[in-house]
Amino acid sequence: MASTDLPGTMRQIRFAGSGGPEVISVETAPVPHAGPGQVLIEVVAAGVNRPDVAQRAGVYPPPPGATEIPGLEVAGRVVAIGNEVTGLSLGDEVCALVISGGYAEYAVAEAAHCLPRPKVVSLVDAGGLPETFFTVYSNVVQRGRLAPGESFLVHGGSSGIGATAIQIAKHVGARVFATAGSAEKCRFCEDLGADAAINYKEADFAEEVKRLTDGRGVDVILDMIGASYLARNLKSLAPDGRLVMIALMGGYKVDGLNITPIMRNRLTFTGSTLRPRGKADKAAIAEGLRRDIWPELDAGRIRSVTHATFPLEQAREAHELMESSAHLGKILLTTGR
Repeated sequence: MASTDLPGTMRQIRFAGSGGPEVISVETAPVPHAGPGQVLIEVVAAGVNRPDVAQRAGVYPPPPGATEIPGLEVAGRVVAIGNEVTGLSLGDEVCALVISGGYAEYAVAEAAHCLPRPKVVSLVDAGGLPETFFTVYSNVVQRGRLAPGESFLVHGGSSGIGATAIQIAKHVGARVFATAGSAEKCRFCEDLGADAAINYKEADFAEEVKRLTDGRGVDVILDMIGASYLARNLKSLAPDGRLVMIALMGGYKVDGLNITPIMRNRLTFTGSTLRPRGKADKAAIAEGLRRDIWPELDAGRIRSVTHATFPLEQAREAHELMESSAHLGKILLTTGR
């Protein structure tokens, strides 16, 4: 089932090889088709994320079978529905996690990975929800098992992931700390609900965490830095604490690490990447979000945080902003549709 006025072609972004933002180009391509269990979305906005930058640099290729067109999240209107899909209708406004192909005017999504546009969130802003909310919910709530009354630290609190993690952790009922790289970014984190924000350029975050927790440490850390933070993360964890790693911006190899604190304090060291996970895993995350988090978005108690939007043709500028780390929240591409 499809809308009767679908065009045959669309604009999309392609990376002409691996490299910097200069390899980003706009091209015309056929509109894709929804297969069984899938929907075709007329994209209004697509989120720009660190994995897109890594894919452009040639270090994070799409999984086998996925299109090389970048983009992991979109928001828009359902314009075609494949076989075996229930619960969605033509014209529904949704946001969706996609395995690739989001930087385009039309994108295919698994129906089970779609969520309705929250009532108080614009369709443009909804384009920045899926990747961060799927990532944070699965890693902080499901994998990290953050519980009411516990304490939580997120690095990069002013990023899209950080802004989402602060709000979800507060919703869970945790005491929340964040690291950020300037006074402005620290204020941003605190405005979102962080109990304290640590400027990592001015203080050792491990020492500050110990001070803020009277020497105990935090129960859960969400980390996207990796190797360069690992030793200090271990120092920052309370007994039975959980370190959850989701990216490796600070490297992936650690030499001379003392693992004694892991054993002595019964620490759990885990992590995940979202993109390669199976369809059923992602569908289960979507159901958890629909049940636990979407009512909070509908009511405005958790909010989307958009820093800037760029037309699709300005994807280079969007990537330059992402790499500058000057943003507070999400960066979005818009199609004008």
